[in-house]
Amino acid sequence: MQNEIFQIDQSYVANTYKRFPIEIVSGNGSLVYDAEGKEYIDMGTGIAVNSFGVSDPVWQDAVKEQLSRVQHMSNLYYTAPCAKLAKMLCERTGMKKVFFSNSGAEANECAIKIARKYAAETKGADHYTIITLENSFHGRTLTTLAATGQAHYHELFQPLTPGFVHTKANDLDAFVKLADSQKPAAVMIEMVQGEGGVIPLEESFVKGIAAYAEAHGMLFIVDEVQTGNGRSGQLYAYMNYSVTPDVVTTAKGLGGGLPIGAVLIGEKAQNTLGFGDHGSTFGGNPVSCAGAVSIIERIDEVLLASVVEKSNYIFNALQGADGIEAVSGMGLMIGIKTTKPAAEVLRICMENGVLCLTAKDKVRLLPALNIPMELLQRAIAVIKAAAV
Repeated sequence: MQNEIFQIDQSYVANTYKRFPIEIVSGNGSLVYDAEGKEYIDMGTGIAVNSFGVSDPVWQDAVKEQLSRVQHMSNLYYTAPCAKLAKMLCERTGMKKVFFSNSGAEANECAIKIARKYAAETKGADHYTIITLENSFHGRTLTTLAATGQAHYHELFQPLTPGFVHTKANDLDAFVKLADSQKPAAVMIEMVQGEGGVIPLEESFVKGIAAYAEAHGMLFIVDEVQTGNGRSGQLYAYMNYSVTPDVVTTAKGLGGGLPIGAVLIGEKAQNTLGFGDHGSTFGGNPVSCAGAVSIIERIDEVLLASVVEKSNYIFNALQGADGIEAVSGMGLMIGIKTTKPAAEVLRICMENGVLCLTAKDKVRLLPALNIPMELLQRAIAVIKAAAV
């Protein structure tokens, strides 16, 4: 049956994914099982989506309860989960308004629209350029590809949306020089460049960007699609830098397994979008929002402290180990540079019951926020052995 599923998939699903030869059929927490019954420790969580692991009972109950009421209504009507989630996000961050979408790319598209409308209204229609960083990743739509500072993502899809320029990460002088030469509407950054190799930004650089944006009437946008919702050891990664963005985008782990994106809008731009300026058929879907409420309400100080503790364990266990050249990242978002090719390390880990990811030339770890320490220790032991 497994080979039949492989064949059906290869025959009928678009050829956009290079899948591993595993069919995952079930799971519980940080353990998942393939069609042959083999057990794996999941260190990827669907690329930072399953915040509390697979088949999380609290999340399941919230989703099932909402499914028994109404699975979807258009945004012509009010639904309680949408309103409750927006209130929770604003209260936890100090932001003023939330727009819900279906994905991180859509959230970033909305943030870009906000920036351009805000700049047109406050500075003039010629202030539309968005500054992003080299090595960044902001999505796969034409506009978010243009925002992404990696040329190889651009090559096949020209012409991209104009109005984006890129500057080197952690070089404040270069950023200021570029910004001074443009008429920028906003700057958009990831606090940890995830798809770019799990590389955190330096605090002085982030604070310098935030100060420049404030002084020059630009919006300061932080892309928390992968870093957000507890992943960094804070609710949102920007909180580790003592800065206050004007707009925050997030998705992935927010829904705990269902698609949802969110744009958190601060005081400066809270009224930029008016009636009819933006919309989404499925944005604010009550089932997705109910699941997200069950995620956000459990990301408390105790959980965040445990994320930091587990992060410290991983760094201490891996740094300086045989076959491991460097470890980078923040919280439970970690990149491992190995002497062996990352793909080879992944293959060995998979054979030994651990599922990891890659980011450029690194092994990438994105385990569940609540992964038990015993499972984490087992997984790290497998990764260390695979790297030798």
